[in-house]
Amino acid sequence: MVRDIVRRDFLKGVGAAGAAGLTGLSGCIGGGGGGGGPEGLVVIGYPESGIQLFRDYYSASDGSEEILVPDGMRSGSMPGQVGNDMENVTGTAPAAGGPNQDTFNQLFQDEYGSAPGVFTSQTYDSVAIQLLSNAAAGENSGPAIKDQMRRMANPGGMTVGPDNLVEGIEAAANGEDIDYQGASSSVNFDENGDPAEAAYAIWEFDAENNATSSVETQSFAGENPDGNGPSADSGPGGSDREMSVGILLPETGDLAAVGAPMIQAAQIPVIQVNDANPAGLSVNAQIEDTQTSPDAGVSAAQSLVSAGVPSVCGSASSGVNVPVSQQAFIPNEIVGCSPSSTALSVSNLEDNDFIFRTAPSDFLQGRVMAQVMAERLEVSSVSTLYVNNDYGQQLSERFSNVFSDSFDGEVYNQVAFNIGESSYSSVIETALSGPEN
Repeated sequence: MVRDIVRRDFLKGVGAAGAAGLTGLSGCIGGGGGGGGPEGLVVIGYPESGIQLFRDYYSASDGSEEILVPDGMRSGSMPGQVGNDMENVTGTAPAAGGPNQDTFNQLFQDEYGSAPGVFTSQTYDSVAIQLLSNAAAGENSGPAIKDQMRRMANPGGMTVGPDNLVEGIEAAANGEDIDYQGASSSVNFDENGDPAEAAYAIWEFDAENNATSSVETQSFAGENPDGNGPSADSGPGGSDREMSVGILLPETGDLAAVGAPMIQAAQIPVIQVNDANPAGLSVNAQIEDTQTSPDAGVSAAQSLVSAGVPSVCGSASSGVNVPVSQQAFIPNEIVGCSPSSTALSVSNLEDNDFIFRTAPSDFLQGRVMAQVMAERLEVSSVSTLYVNNDYGQQLSERFSNVFSDSFDGEVYNQVAFNIGESSYSSVIETALSGPEN
């Protein structure tokens, strides 16, 4: 039996924490480098911890520092929950800059009656590529699917996108070569299974509308924009069977607000195929919640392993994706394709080519952030505050190295913080202080 996906309302609130009043600015730490502090801050983390962190920041500072945040902090509800319009915060994020972005946006709007969110286009592309590869492989086998991933994604063959995915699935099942052109990018995988090119948005908080808005998009390509790496020369295909795919994303935890629309996006390719049944193919999709936790994520991934799922869209955060890949996907020969895990460590996994992602590596984002801080925000001295995991540490280090080496900037302090603390006053004080001796 094909599992009917229950169209639950995943757009849950992120909690009952309403707008918090500020405690006043008396005794504030001087901003903008006053008192020897940095002109700018880079804050790397997730929305729910970010709420408390920014409450503590605006209680400690006059807000004159230029603050730069990456995609992990992109949540339109943050200013209302922080109790500040956050006008001194600028963000960067992998953008939906693919050739079929508009088509995906319309599909999402038609299905859910709302605009897609951050990483939703990457999520759609992750599932679409897996279904094309499954159809080409002709079986629910991780090793067989991984051999088809680049054959379905990289140049050569019938052009397929969100608008003709059903026809593409049928062509793949008939043994034809496919060149998938996605919503997030052209989705060409390099030798590490990473996107060979990506667009980045520069965004700001829009407190009045409880949203964020992109103000500019820039495109960046790697050394090999056409992609390369191991790939099958052909695929057996086949018809009249049920394909299986896993969706391993956060319904709860620190990334719940971001994960909810990603889960919705992951279901759209499944719905498209099940509504049309091309070549007699249908899809059984199993959804598991990582809870934005490494332990819970591994447990949820093991549930997918036990269910015999051959490939998975997920997980979301790199702090979860790395242990999930090492403990569940790689040893069990399951393809993992994350739509939002960006840490550099993912590229370096000893994965036997089972781990892919449709989100670009932070190697690119670290460069983008350094350029934005130096050139757009005109800041010459910074400190970083980063969540204490692979994602936070590696992006902080990448940004700091590029900011110093390529833009002659000075990095005063790199300060780690833990998720779920009741107060971040001490780490903020350290970040806003002068350079370490």
